[in-house]
Amino acid sequence: MSMMETAKTFFDACETGKGWAECAQYCAPDATFACQSMVLAETDTLEAYTEWMKGLLVPLPNGRYELKGFAMDEEREVALAFAVFHGTHTAEGGPMDPTGQSVAADYVYSMEFAGGKISHMTKIWNDGESLKALGWA
Repeated sequence: MSMMETAKTFFDACETGKGWAECAQYCAPDATFACQSMVLAETDTLEAYTEWMKGLLVPLPNGRYELKGFAMDEEREVALAFAVFHGTHTAEGGPMDPTGQSVAADYVYSMEFAGGKISHMTKIWNDGESLKALGWA
């Protein structure tokens, strides 16, 4: 599988809440994660992030992504995905009872490769705006 195919397959598995059980095959076992956000401040492994995404789809059961762009920089072994996450808080879970409020959040994943697997991912996302939209902040 090419790096581009790996990145696209991982992206879909992560964003549809498959968790680490499905995502691990596309990643180095010790893959790291970074995001400059309060919500994910303590999340530093890709395993933990994929499980966080899985958990996010509990209070937002209609959570889905709208892919806007995907690019591969072969020379630097980096894949970039730009998408919008859509979801409505209609189920129990999250920081409070269901609010019925929705979010449409822009975000970018930068997936770095080593040895054909994702070794690090950075998420670029404004968590504050997302939390406000959902009525969580």
